[in-house]
Amino acid sequence: MKQVGRLGRQFGVLWSASAVSTLGDGIVAAAAPLLVTSLTRDPVLVGLAVFVQQAPWLLLAPVSGVLVDRVDRRRLTVAMNAARAALTAVLAGAVFAGAASLPLIYTVGLLLGSCAALGDNASSALVPAVVPSEQLPHANSRIFAAYSVLNKLCGPPLGAALFGVAAGLPMAVDAASFAGAAALLSMLRLLPRDEPAPPAAVPRLPMRRQLTEGARWLWGQPAVRTLTLALCLMNVTLIAGFSVMVLYAREHLGLSAFGYGVLMASGAVGGLVGAVLAPRLQARFSSSVLLRVGLVLETLTHVGLALAGSAWVAGLVLAAFGVHGAVWMGVDRTLVQRAVPSELFGRVMSVFMALAVGGSALGALIGGPLARAFGLTGPFWFSAVVMAALTLFAWRPFSRSIDDHEPAGAVPERAAVAN
Repeated sequence: MKQVGRLGRQFGVLWSASAVSTLGDGIVAAAAPLLVTSLTRDPVLVGLAVFVQQAPWLLLAPVSGVLVDRVDRRRLTVAMNAARAALTAVLAGAVFAGAASLPLIYTVGLLLGSCAALGDNASSALVPAVVPSEQLPHANSRIFAAYSVLNKLCGPPLGAALFGVAAGLPMAVDAASFAGAAALLSMLRLLPRDEPAPPAAVPRLPMRRQLTEGARWLWGQPAVRTLTLALCLMNVTLIAGFSVMVLYAREHLGLSAFGYGVLMASGAVGGLVGAVLAPRLQARFSSSVLLRVGLVLETLTHVGLALAGSAWVAGLVLAAFGVHGAVWMGVDRTLVQRAVPSELFGRVMSVFMALAVGGSALGALIGGPLARAFGLTGPFWFSAVVMAALTLFAWRPFSRSIDDHEPAGAVPERAAVAN
């Protein structure tokens, strides 16, 4: 097989599909909040638009885990991308026709979140299905680098600019990106060990037992359990502030629509640096060191945004957050991908993602009321206090559970550093 870099042709297909869809999502990441704020300036209603996309994870994630472990993961990912293309095209058509409304935006957001709850779980299993374990840090780094460039750096300014041309144009581009990703993923071929077994060869346990297997396995693994609970609370604090970021940028910092897009892109600069550094840092330092430093940096991010009085300061804070986010993602994805058995991957990841995205949903739900009650910096002060408490609480458990329970298959040089 011809190699793409050192990761193989099939990773190249997977990376291309991810890159196409992530650019479309980056475009809509700026355009969708602008569309909502063109209809309302109420921070609660703005935050609700974020919440409805996260809420389906709370209901569908456990079922999606069983589904991912029962069906062809590649086909499920293709189907969910195709469904998201159709839903986004409906929203684009409504905006072009002047028929967009908050109920329609909430409904489409809820359905898109449902597709994500089913499809993203399957998609996360495709990286270890096309890349050997020792290559996972490099594969995850490349995916995150594309995410930083396309979703965070290029997407938001482009989305804001397209929104200025025609409000429905960013949604139309996103629909095309989902369709392109589905077409690319339909060509993906998995490693032989990850091809789905024939139905007759797979024992079908009762649904209730399958639903609980993933949770029992996760709770029995200190490293994954600690990481999951911390990530859940971190997402509560992160999205509490970011759910009203469009209002923070436009009313607190005084930015235009395009300026908001540029501000959102500033984190991508740091994300690129972090994506380059992540594999090297993972080889040089133990996971517990990187995660504990990440807790401190995330706490300081919220303090910095609460204190920022200009777009330049806020942009620098978001750039630093981008470095931290890339390194944190590289560490947590590699830990989980290496630790979870292939036959349980869907069910374990469904629990992991339900708690992680459930935290995002809760953050989106409380961000608006906090902003209404305490001003647009209120959510960031709340998040700073909660993150400081989490940092104190998780400091020792991170060291104990992450280093003493390093997942099987960890690269020798990182294990040596941890010792």
